[in-house]
Amino acid sequence: MFTLSVSDAVATIALSPPGKLNAIAQAHWHHLAGCIHKAEAAAARVIVLKSDDPAMFSAGADITEFEALQRNADARVGFRMAMREGIEALANSPLPTIALVEAGCVGAAVALVLACDMRIAGEDARFAVTPAKLGLTYQVEDLARLAAVVGQGQAARLIFSAQSVDAEEAMRIGLVEMTGGAAALEALCAAIAANSGTSVRGLKALLKAAVVDESGIVTERLFDDAFGSADFAEGLAAFRERRKPDFKG
Repeated sequence: MFTLSVSDAVATIALSPPGKLNAIAQAHWHHLAGCIHKAEAAAARVIVLKSDDPAMFSAGADITEFEALQRNADARVGFRMAMREGIEALANSPLPTIALVEAGCVGAAVALVLACDMRIAGEDARFAVTPAKLGLTYQVEDLARLAAVVGQGQAARLIFSAQSVDAEEAMRIGLVEMTGGAAALEALCAAIAANSGTSVRGLKALLKAAVVDESGIVTERLFDDAFGSADFAEGLAAFRERRKPDFKG
């Protein structure tokens, strides 16, 4: 369901091959977590999440598995934990993560892209948080991310109505950071990859700590240690020599 490729310091995780509207089966959440860990080990500087199907990003969780969850209470726990494994692996990656959504993104797929640091929409992107249409709810971690991104009121509108929003509306309410599709993604990835990987990873950790109001020795060490890094030495030398830095971190 998910494929991983790495090129020019960009790790791309694609929902592939197209079929069943890119619905994500329970086993696929485990596979996603594995892809993320492999990307982190491959010296990538940024992770991109996208779909190989131009007609659909993802319809969310595979609804054909839901009947078993209706009958078996134990299976519900396994389903919930599998979904959490995939989504939290993405949310907790030390690398910057970007979701490219160029078509429909529904249900659990919205939770998936919310786990990314940034979201870019193509002109045909549509987003819908639809558990209320099935008599279900959303996991609290995913609701918290939605509210953090769009605000409490807009989150309530999206989840209570289950109505879809297009790329323009998603941009207006803050559900996506950029429009422009693949071209915008390529430019953003190039900009991130050109910077110090050590610095970007440290900044991501500090940004996350700031958002959840963490403080203390860990964040202080991240700030202090950057001054002793090889990337800082290279960045400072490049500044003095008026050249482009060659970061290795």
